[in-house]
Amino acid sequence: MNLNCSLMMGIIFTMSGWASAADLIPDCQSHGSVLQIDNSQVLGWKATTANQFHSRGHIQGLLVQALPDHSGHHHLSVQIGPNSNDTIEVIYNEAFGPLPNYQIGSEIEACGDYITSNKPTNSYPASPDGAIIHWVHAAPNGGHDSGFVVVDGVLCGQRSGGNSSNPPRHGRRSGH
Repeated sequence: MNLNCSLMMGIIFTMSGWASAADLIPDCQSHGSVLQIDNSQVLGWKATTANQFHSRGHIQGLLVQALPDHSGHHHLSVQIGPNSNDTIEVIYNEAFGPLPNYQIGSEIEACGDYITSNKPTNSYPASPDGAIIHWVHAAPNGGHDSGFVVVDGVLCGQRSGGNSSNPPRHGRRSGH
């Protein structure tokens, strides 16, 4: 089975038998614990934490804007709450496989590292959404919790992302 982006719709046959879409999406892990989708937690961090606050996040929402791509990274503005400013920027590194075609209104689920990004730093500009989730892909060397992104039922980010002698770089804007 191709794990770059696996179709999650309906029921499919795998090497071990039939599986539902939900069976193929991995658990979102945070230091050995399963992290459930929690949009309100992420919106709370966005509203109350200092710039560069860092945690693990698991969100689900609708794509409201595709921001300009940077250095092989897709930047997706995802609405995760009822208000128009309840958005978070999901940053996806193409080195871990392509994303399927997406459009405004696509359903996005993302598991990865949350960072409050409401002010520029020496290295990166502030996120247009004031917060990001990145590292939404497999951990190439196992020293970090893996993440993933699901776009309209298609699981992405599970490819190895390069060889072990030259793994992909991970930075918030250009090179993660």
